[in-house]
Amino acid sequence: MTDSDPPLIAVAGRQSEPRVSDPHSHPSGQLLGLFSGLLTVRTRLGAWVVPTTRAVWIPPSHVHAARSHGPFSGWAVYIAPAYCAELPGEARTIEVSGLLREAVLSAAQWELGPLDRRQTHVVNVILDEIAGAPPDEFGLPMPRDARLSRIAVELVDDPAISRTLTEWAQLVNVAPRSLSRRFVAETGFTFTTWRQRARLMRALELLAAGQPVTAVALDLGYDNVSAFIALFRRTFGMTPGRYFSASHVCQPIAI
Repeated sequence: MTDSDPPLIAVAGRQSEPRVSDPHSHPSGQLLGLFSGLLTVRTRLGAWVVPTTRAVWIPPSHVHAARSHGPFSGWAVYIAPAYCAELPGEARTIEVSGLLREAVLSAAQWELGPLDRRQTHVVNVILDEIAGAPPDEFGLPMPRDARLSRIAVELVDDPAISRTLTEWAQLVNVAPRSLSRRFVAETGFTFTTWRQRARLMRALELLAAGQPVTAVALDLGYDNVSAFIALFRRTFGMTPGRYFSASHVCQPIAI
């Protein structure tokens, strides 16, 4: 980049087919987020499943790969290396505030060229939001073992699948006890806990899209709505209704 290049470039768009990108890197820092859909991003540190309420930060020159789970609409912000010095040095997910989302939407409409005073303020808002966001503690680490990865990807694509651990083990030709141990070793979670998190991640996306709590619970394979609400409250400290009415959580915006 030259001195005349902007500190950041924001883009937004949609895709009707799933998208897969092989491992690659950018000289710029990158922040990836969604308006709708679900995204898995991998780096050398692991992987995150990113719903619409989160975004993933990838520092300059960090190798990463990504795949969407079905159709999606999303956005990306590419930040010049010189402006990344005060930003996190490792990949992480952050919560997308309403302020960050609106700033990105504004920047995505700019034409390339020198920034005016207002645009400079918007750039500073985006940089401050990334720098000031605490590390997101709610994530879904993806296993690297090919057999476990197959199970994980299928569950991310359809968290309502009701196969037991033994049935999954038979499907990928591994002993149930070995599968259970490896799941803990590679993700830090038992298979049951990991599957619960996969369902909650998808629940966040569906609820953010405006689907009723009852429909979400049943679509994700819960026997009753109360069980789903209880798990959601234990994980997030509040009910789904309160979570998505809180001021720090914004609804997706169509583009």
